[in-house]
Amino acid sequence: MSSNIAITTTKNSRLEGIDFSNLAFGRSFSDHMFVVDYAEKQWVNPRIVPFESFMIHPSAMALHYGQAIFEGMKASKNKDGKACLFRPELHARRINASARRMSMPEFPEELFLEGLQQLVALDSGWIPPQEGSALYIRPFMFATDGSFGVRPSDRYTFMIFTGPVGPYYAEPVKLKAETHFVRAVPGGTGEAKAAGNYAGALLPTELAKQEGFDQVMWLDGHEFRYVQEVGTMNIFFVIDGKVVTPATDGAILKGITRATILEILREKGIPVEERKLDIHELIAAHEQGTLQEAWGAGTAAVIAPIASITYQGQLIPLPSADKFAIGNAMKDTINGLRSGRVADTHNWVVVVN
Repeated sequence: MSSNIAITTTKNSRLEGIDFSNLAFGRSFSDHMFVVDYAEKQWVNPRIVPFESFMIHPSAMALHYGQAIFEGMKASKNKDGKACLFRPELHARRINASARRMSMPEFPEELFLEGLQQLVALDSGWIPPQEGSALYIRPFMFATDGSFGVRPSDRYTFMIFTGPVGPYYAEPVKLKAETHFVRAVPGGTGEAKAAGNYAGALLPTELAKQEGFDQVMWLDGHEFRYVQEVGTMNIFFVIDGKVVTPATDGAILKGITRATILEILREKGIPVEERKLDIHELIAAHEQGTLQEAWGAGTAAVIAPIASITYQGQLIPLPSADKFAIGNAMKDTINGLRSGRVADTHNWVVVVN
């Protein structure tokens, strides 16, 4: 297909009404969105249009059978005031991995990156100026066939919209280790960023909040022993100076922030292991005084320090988050790369033209 993207700009920008110092996460939306249609086995009509609601058939298959996937990205401004993306090619690659798992068509990576560049360039004024805040970017794809027969759809829509956000977690989080509900199992859809994965997590998360926790720490679905993720993030622990994170086994999302952290750690010579991690190992490490840090890692929060974990009523407290030497260094490095404060030796940061 031709990658010529038609652009229709808004006549009524809402930018002047935004207070960048007071941003509720996920509540503000920029002026434009990128849209492409899939019909007759090809992607057609790429366009950038004003952000607006759109009509959908009541029997659109995404609404009934869950063919819906997404990504989460950020754009920030460097010290020269230029809009920058962080490892966007990995997001283009991962949404296609999700598409394959959900029996959806792959989206051309070149068009993904081109549409992303043009959209962010057009709405670059929406990028908050302060480090730690960003323009959140949401690429997603969903099935649009008007049919309620159970089968893969023949028609899809791919879209990207954006919105300015502040920090995701302001304080360290208290976790409940979940021993009844399951997020994902190997062979399921946990490795895909499928909408249904997040819907299934809502009830146990709300129940945990009613008990006074902030989030759920997911355990494996067979023995409820092995740590998987925290909320919607990958999870890391520092045990006796060594960083440990659960290995991706088909049930754990291959996070791009996770991959970045692992590369930085290894480059700095910090010991790191990707392996199965038993909850009882964490309890033992706490009792021995060697459980030094725990933090979630993901695009939205970058690093979210963990205050405590409760497993079957047993409290596992963590040291104060300001003592998380490795976790805080990872957050500072990634935020610094995005802003240009830290030298980008890997060419991870892509300047928007």
